[in-house]
Parts: sequence; structure tokens; C-alpha cells
Amino acid sequence: MEVCFLRGLLFLALTAWTLADDGQVTFVSELSSKPAQKLSKYGWYANVRLQRFQMPEETAVARWLFSVKKGHTFNCGQHNVTIHLRWGAPPVVNPTGSVFPNATLWSPSFSLILPVTSQSSTTFNLSDPAPGVWFVAAHLPEDDRRIEQKGFPSCSYFFQPQLSIRRAVDTPVLQQATPLTQTAAPDTPARLKLYVPEFASLLSISVTGCSSGEAAEVRNCSLLLTLGSASLQQGATTVNCSGTSCSVSLSSPPWDTWLRVVVESSQVNRTVTFTVVSNCTVGCKPKSVGLKADDDIAKLRGGSSNSSSAGNVSLASVFSNKSACVWSVPVLYEELDVLSLRFTPVSGPNVSVTDMHPTLLSYPLPPHATGGTLNLQLTLNSTNATMGNSSAVVACFSPWAPILNLKQARPCHTALFVGYSVGVNVSVPKTVIRLPFPQSTTWYLTLQLTCNSSNCGNTSVVSVVPEVFISACVEDCGPYGECRLLRSYSYLYAACVCSAGWKGWGCTDGSTAQSLLRQVGATLLLTLSNLSFLPAIVVAMKRGYVTEASVYAFTMFFSTFYHACDQPGVAVLCIMDYDALQYCDFLGSVCAIWVTILCMARLRHTFKYTLFMLGALLIAMSMQLDRKGLWNLLGPVLCAILLMVITWVYRGVRRRHCYPPSWQRWVFFLLPGVLCALVGVCLYIFAETEDNYYYTHSIWHILVASCVVFLLPPKETFAEELSWSRGFSWSWSWSWSPRVCGYTLCQNNKDELYTVT
Repeated sequence: MEVCFLRGLLFLALTAWTLADDGQVTFVSELSSKPAQKLSKYGWYANVRLQRFQMPEETAVARWLFSVKKGHTFNCGQHNVTIHLRWGAPPVVNPTGSVFPNATLWSPSFSLILPVTSQSSTTFNLSDPAPGVWFVAAHLPEDDRRIEQKGFPSCSYFFQPQLSIRRAVDTPVLQQATPLTQTAAPDTPARLKLYVPEFASLLSISVTGCSSGEAAEVRNCSLLLTLGSASLQQGATTVNCSGTSCSVSLSSPPWDTWLRVVVESSQVNRTVTFTVVSNCTVGCKPKSVGLKADDDIAKLRGGSSNSSSAGNVSLASVFSNKSACVWSVPVLYEELDVLSLRFTPVSGPNVSVTDMHPTLLSYPLPPHATGGTLNLQLTLNSTNATMGNSSAVVACFSPWAPILNLKQARPCHTALFVGYSVGVNVSVPKTVIRLPFPQSTTWYLTLQLTCNSSNCGNTSVVSVVPEVFISACVEDCGPYGECRLLRSYSYLYAACVCSAGWKGWGCTDGSTAQSLLRQVGATLLLTLSNLSFLPAIVVAMKRGYVTEASVYAFTMFFSTFYHACDQPGVAVLCIMDYDALQYCDFLGSVCAIWVTILCMARLRHTFKYTLFMLGALLIAMSMQLDRKGLWNLLGPVLCAILLMVITWVYRGVRRRHCYPPSWQRWVFFLLPGVLCALVGVCLYIFAETEDNYYYTHSIWHILVASCVVFLLPPKETFAEELSWSRGFSWSWSWSWSPRVCGYTLCQNNKDELYTVT
């Protein structure tokens, strides 16, 4: 109750803070909360709990409240919860410090560490956050690789994120080349927004006419001018203004988007009045190639020679035109599957690149593709025989805005974002970069031919093949991993689950990989240890328990081939579907325990076989509902033990003697069998880890099979022996004669038939 009360007070404080009046623009508050989710120790990305928050436009301040609570009072010690935040795409996390695959580029996300005892919470404030989707991910420390059986008490932590924002609803719009007069106080900055059109190459903001005081005296205003939003990975551009005027310029600003402008004053108890104006320069636009819509449709259908030649003529004319500044190549967007997209140049896979003007390709990335991996593969066409060693094709792959001048000092940096530089030449004809979890925006690829000298000589145009596509995982996780599709509510993303000790984002880090000898040894141990059921099968057959022996044989067979199919790495053999093998293994194991304990109870045959069949059907049903549930094993065991205890007590009371009556039976059979079962259960529940699984589980197989040999009761006396319990005979003859006996003798034999010791 006290915790709920404190949380309510905290949210009331957040609400009151967001409803505060700024005095210049109107602010409204919005609150959003996500349901609590159970945290897991990090083994791979599926253990990360991912949540999404929609950040509205013109949000002034955002405040997250992160709460972590223990699920019960079980003593779990203190653990640190790691929280990651990223704008535009899920965070790429690497708590294990594993090596990323080659050519995989990533930037670490913003992280918080929250120590947890019983219940903890922390807040995180962010001014002027970038609009769009924000991702919050949380997980516990690295997994200790201990195998926890479902149903037993374990440490549980629940994570719940909540967001409170303050959003401006009437932000003034700064029109291009139109002065706008604003005022700013120390606690109430002036907030503006302006639209940056496509193909803008330069954006400048100027502040003039700064004055403060009642007499409107010209003073040193000390303004702070900020352009852009905070995204934690890329910050906004900030300029300190002194005097009465200042300006800031952004080269290669983000295209086709609204840009935030915030002007703050540091003067105490004074309101500053100023005039702000913006100018946007469009330095370069691609020339129209004169294609009609029908020509584009023809190219999508396969094209004709006429349209192809027209495209070539247009390309040649653009490159020969000295006034052209960029060649824009149209791109075809294709959705192939879930998290599988492909971008192809409409004019064909080959793209011509010149040293005079850059070549530009645009790749709009939809929001649902951010859960995959963005791949860029640039290949130099082998037909470029005239290209010298001093020439190279340089490229810049950048989000939000392209780089149209690759010969500058920082050739792959836009105003607010950093791109990725690549290049190919004769010695390195192919280059690849991979970007896991890319941001949802338009990505631009700029290509240009460069030479060491002032001109490239005879090589003026070369051909390259740019391949851009979205894949679910990096290289499909390689031979030691599997690409899994994950879901957080309606959002889909993908990650690699590794095997055989391999780890990393693409299962390429082999620092802890298992050797081939260890993989084969683990498979042999887990499969051949099931042969320990052979003595149990032989003993059951010799004592006339044919049904029980068939159950043991079923368990041995499917346990052997299930573990042969369950192994990581290359030592794998699957004779049928993995799920079917697992189901049969679990079903056979529980049924073997069920029939063994019922056999120890020494019930009448009709009643015993009825329970065999009824129990097998109920166990099969429970396995279908929850295969790894605790009560799938515990329920049949408790019921069978209860029946056995009732029958033993009944016989003991009836005979006025302990049952079983022989002390040798207790000392040499029952106690060792129970001891084997207890040791096996303790190993199975408490000692198994992913590192020692192959030998602890093998010992479990041996102990379970051994306890069956010890616990299986002796042959029933005066019972009818079946031909296969007496042994096979190769001679056979037919004879029949009536049985002559007195009524009393036959009746007594009938009663003795069910008398057992």
C-alpha cells in the first residue's frame, strides 16, 4: 500500500510539472504507461524486454519513470537492471562484450544501471527529444547458464516504464526569409520550428536586433541558439551568441522534415527581444531525364530496347551537360518477406559513376523494417578495364540527407548525422557494410569517381553495382546460429540464437566455441547413456512384466534420438521432426515412472492395466497442454506413490507384518533404488547447467534406469507364465486333453493365482 501511495504521489508531481504554464506558448501534458514485464538474464536478444513510446512533435521535455519490482520475497540477492534507450530503432546491446561480425557497424545506445533490492525506481529527463518512436529495452546481467526447471521458485523481477511529456501546441512557424520577432526569458525560451525542403544544401539562422530592459537598450544579450532535437546518439547544434546578433549555418541539413529552433536567454530577471530569420539554399537539384510514366512501367515489366536506349541517351546527355550537378537514379522497392526488402535500380543493376558529378540513389526505409539489418554491398564492375590504380569510387551512405560533395574535408558528415564511408577500386573491387536495427528514414547513397590527379584521364565513367537490402539477421546467423523472429506486441524484429558455444550478434564469436571433439563426445554421452535401460528391459522381461518392458524400450528409443537431434553444432541426427521427438521423450519418461511405481504396488492385473492405460492418456493430454510443466511429472508420481502406499499398508495390516516382509528386499533393493532416484532428481533439478548438461543429464539417465532395476518387484508367484517368459523353444506340437479335477481344487488354484508375496 505504501509503495502504491508513493508511486501515485510521484505521478501527481509529474502531472503538475507538465501542466505548468510557460507564459509564451501553450503546453499540454500526456502520460503513457506500459505493462510490467518479467525480466530475464541476458543470453541473447530474446531475453531483452522491448517497449515502444511514441514521442509527439514539438515535445519540450520528456521524463521516463523506470520501476523494477521483485515478484516475491524469495532471497535472490541484489542484481543490476540495465536499461537502454534509442530513438528510431531498437537498441543494439552487447552486455557480453562479444565480437561483432566483419563489416558490421553499430553505435552503442544510451544506457542506465538500476540497482534493485526489493523495489527500485529512477527517472530520466530529456529536453527537446526527437519526435518519433523511442525504444526502451531492459534486461538483467549476463546469464549464469544454470538450467532452471519450470515450476520451481526462482528470482523474478518485473520492469515497468512510464512516460510523461510536456508538448507545445502552438509553436510559431519560422518562414523562409521572413523575419519573426520573439521574446525569451531565463525560464521561458522561445520555441520555433521551420520546414527544410528536399534538396536543401545549406540552412542558415540569424538572430538580430537583440535588446533587453525597459528602455529597450541594446545590450549584450547572451543568447543560446539551438537547432535540432536530442536523440542521445546525435545531439543538436548549439551556438552561444554574444552581442546583438549572431548566426548559425547547417551544411547538408535533414531533408523533408521539420527542424526545431530554440532560443534561450541567460540574463537574470530580464526578457530579451530579438528578431530571427531563416534562409534555405538549394544548391543542387537533379536534372530531369525526360522519362514518362509509361517508360517507368515498361521498365518494371521488363522494358524494351527503345526505352533502354532512351535511358542510355539521357544518361550520356546528363554527364555531358556541364551545368548538371547530380545524377539521380530511380530505385525499385520490393517486399520479399517479413523483414526482407530489396532495393534495385530501375535501369538495371549497373550504375554509372563519373568524376564530374555525384550519382545519387535514395532508399526509403519503412518503420516495420527497423527490426532487421540494413546491408550495403558495393561491387566494381569487372568490365572497367581502363580504370587505373590511382582511381577509386568513393561512396557515402547517410540517413536523412545526402552528401553531394564527397571531396570535402569531412566527406560523410551531414549537419546533424554521421554517415558511413565506403569505396571500391581495382585492388578492392567489393565492399560490404551491415547496419543492425537501422533507423526508419530515407537513406541516401552518393557515388563519385575520384583520382589522385586533377583529372582521371581516359577514365571518365565507370560502372558499379550497388546492392541494398534488408535481411532479418546478419548472414542468416552463420552455421552455428539460427535467425529467430521476435515480437513485442505488434512490432517484429529478429535476432540470432547461437549454439555450440558460439556467441555474438551474428554467432561469429568463437572465443568460447565447443570443439568438434566435444560436440561428438556430448552427443555420444547423451545418446549412449540411454543404453542403461537395457538391463531394466531384460529384468522386466525375465520377471514377466512385458508391458513395463515395452514402455522402457519406448523411452530408451526416443530419448536416444531426441538427444541426438537436440545437440548444437554439427553432431546432430534427426530421424523425425524435433518437436515430435521431444514430445515422445517426455511422454515416455513420465510413463516409465508411472508404470514402475504401479508395478511396485502389486495390484490385480485388470486394475493395474486399467491404470496403465488411463494414466498414459492423462499424461499425454497434460504434455500437450504444457510439456515442461512441473505437475506433468509430479502429479503422476504422487498419485502412483499414494496408491502404492495404500496397497502396502493394506497388506501389512492384513498380514500383521511389514510389507514387503523381507529385510533383504528393503536393504538390497528398495533403499538403493530410492537413493538412485533421489540423487538423479537432485542432479536434474539443481545441478544442471548449459556447460555441464551433457554429463549431468547422462548421469540422470543412468541413475533412473538403475533405480528401475532395483525397484522392479520380483516375479509374481503362482502366476501363469507366458511362453516368452519361460524362454523360446524351437519344437512345437499340438495336443489337447481335458483337465480333470475336483471343484474345490480348481477353485483354490483360482484363488492362489492372485496371491502374491
